[in-house]
Amino acid sequence: MFIGHYGPAFAGKAAGPAIPLWVLFIAVQFMDFAWAGLVLTGIEKVRIVPAFTEGSPLDLYYMPYTHGLIGALALSALLGAIVAIVLRERRGITFLIVAGAVFSHWLLDFVVHVPDLPLYDDSAKVGLGLWRHLWLSLPLELLLLALGGWLYVRMVPAQRAGSDRWLWLFVAAMAVVELYNAVAPPPASPQELAVSALAAYIILAVLAALVDRARGTTRRAAAPR
Repeated sequence: MFIGHYGPAFAGKAAGPAIPLWVLFIAVQFMDFAWAGLVLTGIEKVRIVPAFTEGSPLDLYYMPYTHGLIGALALSALLGAIVAIVLRERRGITFLIVAGAVFSHWLLDFVVHVPDLPLYDDSAKVGLGLWRHLWLSLPLELLLLALGGWLYVRMVPAQRAGSDRWLWLFVAAMAVVELYNAVAPPPASPQELAVSALAAYIILAVLAALVDRARGTTRRAAAPR
C-alpha cells in the first residue's frame, strides 16, 4: 500500500488539528522511512519480482525490524513520544494520534501484503494478501485517501476562502500517482526502490505542509482549550 496510507494522516489531522499535516504524513510512512534506510544498508531485504502479485512486484522477504509487529509498535511509540514532547500541547492526545498514525501503516500493510509481516523475530508471518487482486487493492487505496481527505475538510474547516481546492487538487494528484504506479515498470533494484520511496515521502510531506498553510490550518488548534 502507498497512497492509501495517507488516508489515516488526513484523519489524524481531523482528530488532532494542532498536529501539522506534514508530521502526520511522515508518521504514516515512518515505518517505510526506516525500512528504506535499512534496505540501503543491506540490513533488511527485498527482491524485485515482476508480477509477484498483481498489486506489487515486491518480495519483502526479510524486514523483521521495521515491519515486524514488535518493531512497528516500538516505532509507533518512538515517534509518538518525540512529537508529543516537541509540540507540548495535549501531549497524551498527541502521542496517541501520532503513534496510531504510525501503527496504521502496519495494519493497512496486513490487509494488502502477502504473509511477510513477522509477529516476532522473522517468524509467524502474516498478511491477507489483497495485493493478489489489483481490482480490490487499488480501489481500497483510493477510497482510504478520499475518505481521509473528506474527514480533514469536514473536521478542520479552511480559514481562507476557496483554499479547499488546493487540498482536493493534492488528493487528485496523489490518486493519479497511485494509478501510474499500478502500471509503471518495476524499479531496477532495491536501492533504486528505497531512494525513490524516500524522495516520494519527503515530497508529499512538503506538499502536505503547503496545503495545510494554504488552508490556514497550520496552527488552528493553538486556541485556548
